[in-house]
Amino acid sequence: MHRSFAVLLATVVAALALVLAPLEAAPKVDFAAGAWTILPPGENGSLAFDRNTTDQAKLYDALTPLFGNVTSRDIQRYFKPAPLGAAVPGGRRERPRSGVTVVRDSFGVAHVTGKTEVDVAFGAGWVTAADRGLLLQLIRGPARVSALDVPGLDPLALALSGKSFVPSAEAEAFLANQLDALRSLKIVGPKILGLINAYAAGINGYYRTKGIPATPFTANDVVASASLIAARFGTNGGQEAQNSMFLDALEERFGAADARRVFADLRSANDPESPVSVPGSFPQQVTSATPVGSVVLDDGSFTGAPLAASALASNALLIGAKRSETGHPLFVAGPQVGYFFPEFFAEMELAGAGFAVRGAVFPGLPLVLIGRGADFAWSATSSEADSRDIFVETLCDDDFHYLFRGQCEPMRRFFVGTLKAQGAPDQLVAYYETAHGPVIGYATVGGKRVGISIQRATRGRELLSLRAFYDLNTGRVDSAKDFLSSMNFVEFSFNWLYADDRDIALFSSGRLPIRAAGTDSALPTIGTGDYDWRGFVPFAGHAQGINPPSGAILNWNNRPAANVGAADANFAYGSVQRVDLLRAGVAARKKHTLATITGAMNKAATQDLRVARVWPAIRAVLQTGPAPSARAEAAAGLIDSWRATGSSRLDRDLDGKIDDAGAAVMDAAWPRLSDAVMAPVLGPLVERLAALMRRSANPSPSGGAFGGGWYGYVDKDLRTLLGRDVRGPYSRRYCGAGVLATCREALWGALDAAAAELEATQGPAPSAWRADATAERIRFVSGVLEDTMRWSNRPTFQQVMTFTGHRPR
Repeated sequence: MHRSFAVLLATVVAALALVLAPLEAAPKVDFAAGAWTILPPGENGSLAFDRNTTDQAKLYDALTPLFGNVTSRDIQRYFKPAPLGAAVPGGRRERPRSGVTVVRDSFGVAHVTGKTEVDVAFGAGWVTAADRGLLLQLIRGPARVSALDVPGLDPLALALSGKSFVPSAEAEAFLANQLDALRSLKIVGPKILGLINAYAAGINGYYRTKGIPATPFTANDVVASASLIAARFGTNGGQEAQNSMFLDALEERFGAADARRVFADLRSANDPESPVSVPGSFPQQVTSATPVGSVVLDDGSFTGAPLAASALASNALLIGAKRSETGHPLFVAGPQVGYFFPEFFAEMELAGAGFAVRGAVFPGLPLVLIGRGADFAWSATSSEADSRDIFVETLCDDDFHYLFRGQCEPMRRFFVGTLKAQGAPDQLVAYYETAHGPVIGYATVGGKRVGISIQRATRGRELLSLRAFYDLNTGRVDSAKDFLSSMNFVEFSFNWLYADDRDIALFSSGRLPIRAAGTDSALPTIGTGDYDWRGFVPFAGHAQGINPPSGAILNWNNRPAANVGAADANFAYGSVQRVDLLRAGVAARKKHTLATITGAMNKAATQDLRVARVWPAIRAVLQTGPAPSARAEAAAGLIDSWRATGSSRLDRDLDGKIDDAGAAVMDAAWPRLSDAVMAPVLGPLVERLAALMRRSANPSPSGGAFGGGWYGYVDKDLRTLLGRDVRGPYSRRYCGAGVLATCREALWGALDAAAAELEATQGPAPSAWRADATAERIRFVSGVLEDTMRWSNRPTFQQVMTFTGHRPR
């Protein structure tokens, strides 16, 4: 070969390599010393089952019986590796279009590489259609219902109902307004809009290639998907009508002054004993001493649509450098969005044109929401920050006019669209709205009829939060401080967790209203305009922290920091919260490894909070006097033994029964024990309290548990009765109406009654009593999969990670 030609050829090859490199090139360095993830049941979400349909469910389930005894080898066996930019040997390869490459690894996870940002987004859309196309079609209509806060319709229930939803032009225009708002963000807004349109094109391209006759996906569908996350997983509050009617019932029983004190006890809005995640004080939602701007509805008068509760089952364990054996932070965290098939989240890697990220993508959105970059990881837990309020509208003339700022204004009728179901007539969906938002019903105050409307802080603004995820996905976050600043753009109410090679951090986000003086956030607000919101909490007012002195940040939907008030629907920020289980696991060692922190998480995932945290106070009262029967004493002994061995609800041998007899006793006894504590004061109103917050959030096939219950009530009241040190004691003593002997007798009676029930149904030998483990096994919603898993209180998508290096700072 002629030398000049050889030189020319080499030059051309080198040039081509430079041009083509962005399609295949990985980030220069993956700074993770360990990176693993899990997302059951599996990546494949289509009805054409393959090995990736349930492969991760098997791994997830295999970790559960290890309890706290997790080793480094176990992490490698029961999580899947999650490197960034690594080659995928033998991976299945696709080229959806020029400039886009998709490679599948053995778990079916797609590694998307694009030459430009829009190429990356196109590839993400293509993969979403392939992996979550069925779910994507199911949620398109219901997500619009979520965006509009349509009264009486639960978006997720609607998605699974088999009904289709045809939106109105008015509804589509409402969604499109968000695209205009995003466009106004100048440089970053148009970039994100470009990603949205490319993502939609990728979805449509996949459908077109596969001959799937789907209605073309649009930018409005992306808006709706963002709204579903915000309204379902990132919104709290809206229980004020029920709260106020309960307060009215309390006033009937106790009189106005004492009723307010009892209500404050039960709300636990700012209990000083409630566990927090980071130090510092961040006063929010502080109740006025004289709430003249709040309203008490007549008991039983509210007729309207109940609001869907937010999901609360995510957790995070972050260990700082000083408590890590390697000197680098440890990160075990993940969100819990429920166990579905297809799973809501999909997992993918996005690379090229500045993208260097891997993690969970929500169907309909073009960016990774939970995941990792080259040198950091982040996750989220649902917070209890109150972003949704009920307003009481003074009616004038009729039910469709209301008083606002001194004028009688007409309510606006909003036509949302049409629900269609095979074999049934079409159902038109519409509602009325005021200046505050949709009218969800009517009630009376002092016998006078009023309208009830709801205002959500993020309504019509959800897409603006994508700015934070654009920063995370494209490497613009370079430190814990950057992370806090970026997550302030998120208007959804979440606790965001972060770790890199030297720092751990938390930021509690949300567009959180500053409420008018003279209001109680737990009660409906007067809607005349005099007590409307006064703005929103600024950056400095959000709970946040970097590298706390404790060396750890732990969160399981508990209060993020001191003086952060509880949302009106949350009565569970008391002295006992399930994060206590994580705290105990972390406190067991001065320094940790990734394996020991994973073990702490896995141990807590099957523990019974009632036994681990509340039973000691119950037992202390019982021990002040003799048991009424040998049967009752034996029952107490079974719970003692169970607690001594870890209070786990495991079914190791898969015989369908929880291994320890103590579980059967506690399950039968808890409703009786909790009532024995609260009923002496509340009387018949214990059932009303249970309607606001269950006595216990017991394990269920949905996977979560112990997120809310009467645990703090029982613990704090009994410790007070015993004369122990209690911060923020209740206004009165509940068990035995403050008489120790009476309380003890009631508790022993409750335990004896539970034992009698077990004796009658399972025989006279207490050691043979068992609780049903089959009823608790996790089942994937939709019913398509027959597979189940042992009950485990763990995140749906979970990351186990640690970093030992970082880009130049």
